[in-house]
Amino acid sequence: MILFQPIRIEAKKTYETYLFDGTERGCGYSFTNLFLWEGQQAAVVENHLVLFSCLSCRSVYPYPAGKGDKRPVLDAIIADAGERNIPCCLTGLREEDMQELNRLYPDKFRIHPDRDSYDYVYEINALADLKGRKYHSKKNHLNRFRELYPDAVAEPLRDSNLPAVKSMLEAWYKTRPEQLRDNNLKKEQVALEKALCYYKELELETLVLRNNDEIVAVTMGSRVNPNTFDVHFEKAHPDIEGAYTAINYCFANYIRRKYPEVRFLNREEDMGIDGIRKAKLSYHPHHMIVRDRAILMEDEHEY
Repeated sequence: MILFQPIRIEAKKTYETYLFDGTERGCGYSFTNLFLWEGQQAAVVENHLVLFSCLSCRSVYPYPAGKGDKRPVLDAIIADAGERNIPCCLTGLREEDMQELNRLYPDKFRIHPDRDSYDYVYEINALADLKGRKYHSKKNHLNRFRELYPDAVAEPLRDSNLPAVKSMLEAWYKTRPEQLRDNNLKKEQVALEKALCYYKELELETLVLRNNDEIVAVTMGSRVNPNTFDVHFEKAHPDIEGAYTAINYCFANYIRRKYPEVRFLNREEDMGIDGIRKAKLSYHPHHMIVRDRAILMEDEHEY
């Protein structure tokens, strides 16, 4: 059995040697997400980072990250699932991962498309400039925000504004008591609170939109690979017109100035929620990151 361990902040640099291998992977391979969201464990097997996730009441193995022969790593995962008496389900598979898996284990795994988990990836210049007709409505929302709130400023998260940010986010969740009954939103709240506690250690880039003394929006992101930032959280005051558009625009400009080598912003998946999908598509993603599932055929009846 693989000896998985909880994700610890001290392991950040070690894990990122595997995660920053130049390969574009989904947001599930961000160290920040692995650390913040409960139910994640990891181990190093045959010079690969192997993950074990228990999310939504199912235990799965994200496809191993690392260079070199994956056959012994996948053999270890299959054996581990058998010893735990759980179905062997691999997640986060890109097109090349699926091809590799089929080559190594012909007719052993069945691929299941998982469109709800695909990541939306945007060119940072597109979001920072909002040029052209396709962004006309976004530019109008931004201009409306500027008109209504001319004194609003964007600033990084600091210890001095952290209490106000925490208060704003606490109020945001309190206005959604019905939604908080959804376990996923509750887990998000816990993850976000943890992010605020560890924002320095995680090297999170956090931008706060402040109108006079009121925090109206906040967004948090971190580098997920050498040329991409992952946007982990984005919250805005529901009664502030254009606040979401404004914080999105400000964050893209902030990251572009501070990290000129960054080309893309990964704004993560839509979870199959129509409203979120519509909003993410409205920003015209440059591409999507496929994150499909593969289940060992002999285990399908148990999944």
